[in-house]
Amino acid sequence: MDRERLDTWLERGILVLVLAVLVFGPLATGATHPWQFLVIQGLTVGVTGLWLAQLWLGKEHRWLWPPVCWAVLAFLGYAVVRYWYADIEYVARQELIRVIVYACLFFVVLNHLHHKNSTQIVVLTLVFLAMAISLYAIYQWTTNSKYIWTMVKPDQYFKRASGTYICPNHLAGFLEMVLPLGLAYLFLGRMGHVTKVLLGYASLMIAAGIAVTISRGGWAATGLSLIVFFGILVRYRRFRIPALIFLVVLGTAGSIFMSQARQSQKRFNELLTTGPTENSRYRLWKPAIEIWKENIWTGAGPAHFDYRFRQYRPVDVQARPERVHNDYLNTLTDWGLIGAGLVAAALVLVYWGVFKSWKYVRHRGNDLGTRQSNKAALVLGGGVGLLAILLHSFVDFNMHIPANAILAITIMALLSNHLRFASDRYWVAGGWIKRSLATLCGLAAIVYLAHEGYFRARERYWLERASQEPVYSRARLDDLLKAFTMEPNNSSNAYEIGEFARVCSWDGGEGYLLLADMARQWFNRAIQLNKYDAYSYLRCGMCLDWMGRQAEADTYFARANQLDPNGYYMVALQGWHLMQKGDYPAANLWFDRSLRLKSTDNPMARSYMQIIRRRLAEGAGAPGVTGTK
Repeated sequence: MDRERLDTWLERGILVLVLAVLVFGPLATGATHPWQFLVIQGLTVGVTGLWLAQLWLGKEHRWLWPPVCWAVLAFLGYAVVRYWYADIEYVARQELIRVIVYACLFFVVLNHLHHKNSTQIVVLTLVFLAMAISLYAIYQWTTNSKYIWTMVKPDQYFKRASGTYICPNHLAGFLEMVLPLGLAYLFLGRMGHVTKVLLGYASLMIAAGIAVTISRGGWAATGLSLIVFFGILVRYRRFRIPALIFLVVLGTAGSIFMSQARQSQKRFNELLTTGPTENSRYRLWKPAIEIWKENIWTGAGPAHFDYRFRQYRPVDVQARPERVHNDYLNTLTDWGLIGAGLVAAALVLVYWGVFKSWKYVRHRGNDLGTRQSNKAALVLGGGVGLLAILLHSFVDFNMHIPANAILAITIMALLSNHLRFASDRYWVAGGWIKRSLATLCGLAAIVYLAHEGYFRARERYWLERASQEPVYSRARLDDLLKAFTMEPNNSSNAYEIGEFARVCSWDGGEGYLLLADMARQWFNRAIQLNKYDAYSYLRCGMCLDWMGRQAEADTYFARANQLDPNGYYMVALQGWHLMQKGDYPAANLWFDRSLRLKSTDNPMARSYMQIIRRRLAEGAGAPGVTGTK
């Protein structure tokens, strides 16, 4: 096989795998589950391998290197360094893996999907994928479906459409990036009449899909981005009337939807009337700022917000937020000013490239010339689509949903590779030294992702098996131990093993003290792996109480309270600890505070307050451990 033919097949292989990543992620609920992301990780290994093969076997020995590449490379290097100094190694490593995957995909798309046919295939695939998902979302909304594929969606989303995602906000984030691409290729693209009709229909369905998500952030981001999009189009005489007509159609359809749909009216009224003090997502911002202040330059650590949040939890937020619900503040909290600055630099350089290449990709004249241009369509649609997700990121965490992050990174790469039309100086000759360095980096990424993927898959396998076993069976414990062997730095695995032994010990059978001590050791191991996990301290203290070592337990309960002073369950167990010491009046105060923190769905505090009152009325007999599972 000659080199030219081999190069063609390698290009096709890269295109197919990139399309597989772009399609699989949105269809697989955003690739948020570990198994789903492992598929993305495996496909990325394949993409990178083909890129390395083409680097040496292909006909061209040069690649694009616009300025944004330096920002991406700098953040990747910073992520590796920040990982080494992270407090919680396991979660920092999972975040580093995501960064490596995203960086590999960025460089591959930048250098291998810049041909006209490849770019067009990617865009059309995204538009018609978004249309299909939107149709599914419209079906969910019109039938009030409770299912996402075969899964039952969370209760809070029953009246909203989420398509193939779990959260409707994240579906809106995906669709709002694709909608401008569909519209841009409709107005500016060099397509056949049938394709144009399909693009118009797809764009309308995508807009309808955004509407039925009832996502206020999605609505606002889409509306503002479309104002920018049509504002640019109306400057050109050729597209002025069609753009105004399409904008009127979208606006009229949106107004009718708002007037007819009760849920949309309710959400819209909340958007107008709800302030920062009433909206729970805004109440996450202050704790995030407090966490960031502890280490202004480098942040708390990659993906550390969720583990540090409890220490700064507001009294009226009892749920586990996972993310800040503001991508910018989340980046600042996890990565500090250095990381946030590098991300900002990358975005600035992307848009610098958009503005620089715009005058070269559109034809001469104030009306974009006499011919339409796919290059202009990509730059306009991609630039506005990226703007939409950046606007939405002020009130959500779409960039922490792998499918949406990968789409945004793909758009950034496609926009950046259009700088080649502005100047030839962004092409870099691929001499053997540069190719060798690129090969070393690519091989390091492949080996690391494959190694981590294998052990992550084995860990998930044993955890899935454990979840199917009877709750307190020996088989479940064996599976948990095997999962820990696969991933000994995951504090959650150590905690689960300790919790298994603690609950078995609570039955009070033969050897219960040995089981309690075993549980204590596992909880201590979890503490060593994650010093911010209040529940590991809490459970360790409970084991010591059960073993009659209340004085030692005091230290653990005090530390647990420091790490989660406003958690209703944590507060209730502080009262439980005082009950073991026989201090019923003090315990009653803790249970009362737990009920004030969460008055409903808090049976533990309510039932123990009744026990305390009964014992106080009886004269408070001898203290003893009152078990709770």
